[in-house]
Amino acid sequence: MDEQFDVVVVGMGPGGEVASSRLLAGGRQVAVVERELVGGECAYWACVPSKTLLRSPEVRAEAEQAAGTSRPTLDWPALRDYRDTMIRHLDDSGQVTGYEEKGATVVKGAGRIVGRDPWRVEAAGRTLAADHVILATGSEPLRPPIDGLDGVPVWTNREATTLREIPQRAVVVGGSAVGVELGQFLARMGCAVTLVQRAPRLLDREDPRVGELVAERLRGDGIDIRLGCQATAARKDGSDPVVELDDDTRVPADVVVLAAGRRPRTDGLGLAEQGVALDRRGALATDAQGRVTDDGLWAVGDVTGVAMFTHVAQYQGRVVADTILGKPRTADYTGVPRVVFADPEIAAVGLTRAQAEDRGLDVASSEVDLTKLLARPWTYQTEPTGTLSLLVDRGRGVLVGAWAVAPLAAEWIHQAALAIRAGVPLPILLDTVAQFPTFSQGFLAALESLPD
Repeated sequence: MDEQFDVVVVGMGPGGEVASSRLLAGGRQVAVVERELVGGECAYWACVPSKTLLRSPEVRAEAEQAAGTSRPTLDWPALRDYRDTMIRHLDDSGQVTGYEEKGATVVKGAGRIVGRDPWRVEAAGRTLAADHVILATGSEPLRPPIDGLDGVPVWTNREATTLREIPQRAVVVGGSAVGVELGQFLARMGCAVTLVQRAPRLLDREDPRVGELVAERLRGDGIDIRLGCQATAARKDGSDPVVELDDDTRVPADVVVLAAGRRPRTDGLGLAEQGVALDRRGALATDAQGRVTDDGLWAVGDVTGVAMFTHVAQYQGRVVADTILGKPRTADYTGVPRVVFADPEIAAVGLTRAQAEDRGLDVASSEVDLTKLLARPWTYQTEPTGTLSLLVDRGRGVLVGAWAVAPLAAEWIHQAALAIRAGVPLPILLDTVAQFPTFSQGFLAALESLPD
């Protein structure tokens, strides 16, 4: 017997949670299906635990840069215990109860689409029917083709963010945001880290200068960075795991940390059987309102392949839910920030110079050393750091891109994000009055440094 609902949400990570909560608040009958934990990857194995772990070694480093303070001790068992509190000890019973109290039917199990018109989803021996199905199944880590990888200890983000002990040696495969964050955390906790990046620079989707600055900082933390290099094999040398690189070197490692990207999780959803195709990346292509099909199939989050960020999944959840509720919205991804929570923080928004030029824009850029122009870096650190770059479209006279490698950049990059999204004219930005002394004053300095 089918159970009838207005909407079935498959996957209860950030995007699924926002969509379902909004739909419940709008009076819809909603069933939510989750095969693991309500809250998803971000809450238990990614954003929340990683930022929790990063904060303590960051504070220790900050204290060394504050006048009159000494280096504090770092209590790993206490940090680990707090991390466990933040991920709810991998227990989502409170979240399940919370959604049930809101009126949702919560089904724990893998969901599979088994019918269309109406849509029907099977999960945990139940069949859920609805006019609308929202797929929010997230993504999973890529496993690079390294010979012998199954024979050595391997961590994805899940094992890395729930670790119990700090390894002595680690090889991090991939110079992505995950690789940079986990590499710096492990290094600052006393692990000997080798970071292997196939591309010629770290964070290779950002402007080249960002990768240069980040590499310099990570090397300062003692990380051995191998650029333009790949891991080709992993094996045991006696009892000692060893990773072989294509530069003919061998690196001993107690664990190999995979940080080489992610792919949309669509396996087992029954899509092909219902005539739903994936794009070339294995993602679910959607229109600007989140529709996969015209008859009630929607998608939000990593499974769409648009941008694998929690904040994008949450945004898409709002767009889809509001559209289903009769308040149509159109997604606009202009000015979405991208942050790496390293120390210093790395934040970017908008276009890179290469992307802008590919679009045929006539652009100008500036890069400023904030320590030479502002007071705030010096009130913040005794050995200050901070770099900001802006990219403008000369034709329209607006900001189209920005990046910063500086303390607290994750917070103040949003000034640029809003300017890019709203198309604020440069004269208005130049006339803005920022609080003294703040890092936000750097925007005026960078704007005034743009070439004529």
